[in-house]
Amino acid sequence: MGEARKSVVLFGPSLGAVSGVSTHLNQLLASSLARDFTLHHFLVGREGRVESVAARLFRFAFSPLILAAYLLKARPDIVHLNTSINRKAFWRDLGYLFVARALRRRTVYQVHGGELPEDFAAHRPLRMALLRWVLGMPQAVVVLAQCERTAYRRFVPATRVEVIPNAIDIDVSRQISPRAITAAPLHVVYVGRLAKTKGIYEILEAVRLLHDRGTTLRVTLAGDGEEADNLKALASRLGIAQRIEFAGPLFGEDKNRLWASADVFAFPTFHAEGLPYALLECMAFGVVPVTTAVAAIPDVMQDGVHGRLIPARNPPALADAIASLDADRATLQRMSGAGQQRIREHYTLERMAGEFRALYQSL
Repeated sequence: MGEARKSVVLFGPSLGAVSGVSTHLNQLLASSLARDFTLHHFLVGREGRVESVAARLFRFAFSPLILAAYLLKARPDIVHLNTSINRKAFWRDLGYLFVARALRRRTVYQVHGGELPEDFAAHRPLRMALLRWVLGMPQAVVVLAQCERTAYRRFVPATRVEVIPNAIDIDVSRQISPRAITAAPLHVVYVGRLAKTKGIYEILEAVRLLHDRGTTLRVTLAGDGEEADNLKALASRLGIAQRIEFAGPLFGEDKNRLWASADVFAFPTFHAEGLPYALLECMAFGVVPVTTAVAAIPDVMQDGVHGRLIPARNPPALADAIASLDADRATLQRMSGAGQQRIREHYTLERMAGEFRALYQSL
């Protein structure tokens, strides 16, 4: 009789939530990993839940005990905790990590963005000591970017730190050819949460600058968030409301159709992104990114090869980068094809599943 399959429990938000971590969990559960390991999901956090304040307080107080009961009953071989190094996620997930280690479960601590350790600790001796102790508990820490691995290894040299980048399903985008050279107005899109830290206000300022120069563009902003109404009001004040379509959140085929029609992905983020799925998606569809050198973004794309990297909080730089691509459609086409090739060679689901398979087996 063959050896029983090892089991892994994946901690994270609701599988139906609109979040990068939920996408990650769904990918792992549907991947070839499920042929080699028995995968389970344990729900943590607020994303994807509808609950009262009392229910939220109950969950916060008792979820570590619920987890302990679950681990004692299910007895998984590995606990894979998906978290971020920010104030809310770190402290929320600390209790789960303590429970997993107290019950002697082998633990993978995957960090999806947030601050780097030294920044989060802010050079406060007690917080630095606590963070070093916490990061020393898992058998492995997984990060998304090479710069993150360098920072974590400097902060906790004895901890095993691995880089496993995000991935996407490229089956749909395989049908998309690199952009043809046309004289049609450039279609610039943004896909994501409408939040200040994503650089969305800088996009509007750049569109105004291009409008003043007489550049004709199609601009689509797809997403929702706390800044939606303010952005619409600003577009009116800037005199560019007629040039911008606020498409709301798009999913599935609707989002695929937007990518298939787009030329440039404007993403001047200054948020601690990790590795944005929107960046991988746009490149898979042959859409050329104009973005910033945040976290894992420089690992994925090279300035002048797959797209343009610009300084953060700099609308003129964003406007200039878009204008240069508008004026040089041959370069736009070349970058389109290079981006598709980059994703298909390095950011497939099978690559990610294989790297987690090797990590799990090593534990």
